[in-house]
Amino acid sequence: MATFGIQHYDAFLIASIALNLTPGLDTFYILTRSGREGHAAGMAAALGINAGCIVHTLAAVLGISAILTTSAFAFSVLKYLGAAYLMWIGARMVFSRSTTRQPTETKGKGLAAAFRQGMLTNVLNPKVALFFLAFLPQFVSMHAMHPQLGLVLLGLSFIGTGLAWSSVLALMGGRIHRLLLARPQLGRWMDRLCGTILLAFGVKLALQQRS
Repeated sequence: MATFGIQHYDAFLIASIALNLTPGLDTFYILTRSGREGHAAGMAAALGINAGCIVHTLAAVLGISAILTTSAFAFSVLKYLGAAYLMWIGARMVFSRSTTRQPTETKGKGLAAAFRQGMLTNVLNPKVALFFLAFLPQFVSMHAMHPQLGLVLLGLSFIGTGLAWSSVLALMGGRIHRLLLARPQLGRWMDRLCGTILLAFGVKLALQQRS
């Protein structure tokens, strides 16, 4: 750890677990996806979200995320792209006319879509990029021999705790899915509720300011 400049690793892990347990867009998206399509789709969404965290970790290491702190234009572009994408997903759920849920929805294209959407909702959120840029360096000494590797290791540790919790959420969503299979009408109302909440997340993201 000393070679990589990592400091107070135990405190970092505790903070990471606490942050991952805090409900947010990622939590809601995994529950929504697994509730609509089953445990497998929820896991695909979780993997996509954590793949997005890998992108943010590498961006923080390479200094790309720093552009968002210095360029209002870059921040706004990413913010509005993310907001538009969330609202697009939400609108599709609200106005969907689908009345059935088959287990086959979670196979093939369904899993790929869950992964892709999970990754994009994470990557297109500038606040997540700024979080990684601000959070990881607090636990790494920039005077170490390989501080960049230290940042990567911390990022992977954060992702590991996040993936563990995401797996639990996917299992919880899978139970909801089995309930909705037996009650199609309840499933349609859930689609509208979840779509409305995703629309609200999109509006919230569009209104966010750089801190």
